[in-house]
Amino acid sequence: MTAANAQQFTPRLLLSASIGVAVITIALKLLAWRLTDSVGLLSDALESLVNLASAVFALTMVTIAARPADDGHPYGHHKAEYFSSGFEGLLIVGAAVAIVVAAGERLLSPQPLQAVGPGLALAVGSSALNGVLAWVMFRAARGYRARGSGGAIAVEADARHLMTDIWTTAGVVAGVALVAWTGWLWLDPVIAIAVALNILREGYGLVWRASQGLMDPALEPEVMATIEGVLKGFERRGGEAAVVRFDHIASRQAGNRRFIDLHLHLPAGWSLGRAAALRGEVEQALLDAVPGLRASIQLLPSGVEVRATAGDEEPG
Repeated sequence: MTAANAQQFTPRLLLSASIGVAVITIALKLLAWRLTDSVGLLSDALESLVNLASAVFALTMVTIAARPADDGHPYGHHKAEYFSSGFEGLLIVGAAVAIVVAAGERLLSPQPLQAVGPGLALAVGSSALNGVLAWVMFRAARGYRARGSGGAIAVEADARHLMTDIWTTAGVVAGVALVAWTGWLWLDPVIAIAVALNILREGYGLVWRASQGLMDPALEPEVMATIEGVLKGFERRGGEAAVVRFDHIASRQAGNRRFIDLHLHLPAGWSLGRAAALRGEVEQALLDAVPGLRASIQLLPSGVEVRATAGDEEPG
């Protein structure tokens, strides 16, 4: 499947698929745990339970984020996606705590494992399902971001969590196989604790990224370089190189939306129609270069400088 094929799937469809896959993997991993009585496999099943809850929440947030702007939210609902990413991170932290508690009890009272072969086969099968879905979601999220459409944040966060689940399962499978081979029963709960520490790290990363997104970060350096290239093209355009100038460029992101504010300095003798026409050209050129970008351009006569302050920023 190519990136273009992946982009054909909507965020809601992919998150709905994630819910379905999570239900299947939970069933497979719980069966694997029941067959083997491995606390390591139980920890893996608990993480898949978090996958299910986070996918349901992400689907809800993407649905909210897709709502059009209204009187109460004139700039839309795009930041709702950050809540899904942050909530998913908090769920991961909760799952890590539950795993450590279960592993601690087993460490104090080791138990032999049963039916290791069938249990590991079930775990590997569930991991394969997660891998296929994560691959599709990563490609789709990349396409959403490239064309400035919604859903990229929630879909990518869910895909990252699926990848964490895959690596977790791989570690658990290797560890349980080692327990069966060596007879070291203490290794099973130690593996579970290692799983908890790994997903705790991933949960922290998701919460951190969500918190940064809610604070309206600047656009990515590569996007800003593209914008600056477009503006320099207008400044160097024949006949206007000495009279057209841009400054006070400020950018921000809000969910999947990108915003930029700037001043366009023009000769004081230009007519309003001519100035407005040039501003329209600049806005269109920026939109063509960065799909989904919203540009706010203030027209000023040459020689007039306005000091940028925090109050000049567009409200979020």
